[in-house]
Amino acid sequence: MKLIVGLGNPGEKYFKNRHNTGFIIVDEIASKNSLSWENSSKFNAEIAVSKDFILAKPQTYMNKSGEAVFKILNFYKVDTSDLVVIHDDVDLQFGEIKKQLGVSSAGHKGVESIIEKLSSQDFWRIRVGVGKSEDKNIPTDDWVLQNFTDEQLEKIKSKVSEIVF
Repeated sequence: MKLIVGLGNPGEKYFKNRHNTGFIIVDEIASKNSLSWENSSKFNAEIAVSKDFILAKPQTYMNKSGEAVFKILNFYKVDTSDLVVIHDDVDLQFGEIKKQLGVSSAGHKGVESIIEKLSSQDFWRIRVGVGKSEDKNIPTDDWVLQNFTDEQLEKIKSKVSEIVF
């Protein structure tokens, strides 16, 4: 059984943010598999369970994602090698996908939280490029909290077909 975690921030105001790319992707996976989300206070996450995988959206805010991931992994007895974390990445061109196993967080606070809580980086990361702002006056922290355009959002959703577990 795989645990597929999308990283993002809970709440309507973050819904279309670049930083919510992980949530956007797992929402698409749930939709394509006719799965519905259940809010679980036990895990502090929304989860959707199929016979082959578990989808999760931590509701802890990005920087504490590891808390929810740790609880879900332990409850379902999922090995870290079967953990897939999907998240935004400013170091990749918009729409580029990169799949990696056992690499550092590269400064991504959500991934850092997971590595810290699991005491391991032996899990899969699917990095989805959101690019960097062309305006050098916009700090990265502000850039990722800005919304995708509708066209960009549709392109990000279409990336689900490129993501293989």
